[in-house]
Amino acid sequence: MSGPDALDPVDAKHWGEVEDAVELIHDEQVVEAILALRKVVQVSPKNPYAFHWLGVALFESGELEAARDAYRAALSLSPRYLGARVHLSHVMRMLSDVKGALEQGEIARRQAPDDPDVWHALGMAHAQRGEADAARKWLELYLLKGNPEFEVSTEVRAILERLGPPRVREDD
Repeated sequence: MSGPDALDPVDAKHWGEVEDAVELIHDEQVVEAILALRKVVQVSPKNPYAFHWLGVALFESGELEAARDAYRAALSLSPRYLGARVHLSHVMRMLSDVKGALEQGEIARRQAPDDPDVWHALGMAHAQRGEADAARKWLELYLLKGNPEFEVSTEVRAILERLGPPRVREDD
């Protein structure tokens, strides 16, 4: 679930309910977006987009626990909502729940094994856990095939540098 599905009138309705608030987020009017999305949640409590984008806005405002809860609510309504799952993985990692972040990342990987955002989430969680080889695998794949934005690629390259060179195994 990543955008409105023209074939599903409920999905299209849900997207229409959040479209203006998403624009507020893109325009960096986060407080206004949070207020608008909370109204959508009140009138349409089964709208997974409302919860996901509320999570995004809360994350942008630094409210990580509330963002985590909003992503979880989106996933309770739509368990295959990949964006919410990837964002949940990142926010859990940032809240020092690396085990939970890896669990969410693995669920996302099984759902979308070729998605670069999933690779990024997994690589970041493995890096935080100190698992250099696993982190390197996912982060290098992300850089190679993910076409990340400049700031993100710079951050990932710095993490890879801190991880050091690959470990040489005895049997190689």
